[in-house]
Amino acid sequence: MTGSAPAFIEKQYLGREWIPVTIRLVLAMVCFAVYFFTDENADILIVVGFAIIIISIILGFVVHFSTRVQNQSILLNGLWTTRLVKIDLKSIVKVEKGTYSRYWFNNPVYNLHSKGSIRFYTAGNEALHLTDRDGLVYIIGSQHSAEFFRAVQTEMGKLN
Repeated sequence: MTGSAPAFIEKQYLGREWIPVTIRLVLAMVCFAVYFFTDENADILIVVGFAIIIISIILGFVVHFSTRVQNQSILLNGLWTTRLVKIDLKSIVKVEKGTYSRYWFNNPVYNLHSKGSIRFYTAGNEALHLTDRDGLVYIIGSQHSAEFFRAVQTEMGKLN
């Protein structure tokens, strides 16, 4: 991509949200506890417990998607086989900072089309809501929503 340097960059990782990490660690602890209190044929539990911990560590380094604000557009690049999504800020009529969802547990999603919105989310509960000319709402979860909001507003200000 040619042009200026990005105004905002954020990478969101699959394994760094505290609720799934807690669930995986509790499962591993249960496996270890049952292993120590069981006498026969419990070797599989220690293997499963260590596998859960290793998978949890690996997921901490797996990028789910990255967000860039650059050249009057938002670029969302996802995990492995996903395609680059480019949101042209020229078509955006409203930008709001808000919550991603009212629920505590949300699954990570990339380019999920649902009920008149397109969602991008990994972790946290803050998001930017971008509405385009056609009324389509892009909901982009961010752990740095204030900086993301400022960068989008700055890039939109360059359009005028």
